[in-house]
Amino acid sequence: MTREEVYATLNGVFQDVFDDPSIEVEDGTTSADIEDWDSLEHINLIAAVEQEFGIKFSMGQVVAMKNVGEMADIILSQIGD
Repeated sequence: MTREEVYATLNGVFQDVFDDPSIEVEDGTTSADIEDWDSLEHINLIAAVEQEFGIKFSMGQVVAMKNVGEMADIILSQIGD
């Protein structure tokens, strides 16, 4: 899976979780950029991303993620190509 394919999938997950079809994420997207992205929605988002990609983030990875680019890096490292 390419980085572009990861982002296409992430866009769909973010749009579903936040019920906003206009969301388009990129490397620098953070919780400050999405109005409803609070701590509860973060848990829902992580669970939805894990389910969509068939992966599990470690607690350390979840805590370390500063933006969507870092999330994409972790996803790519876990799924390979």
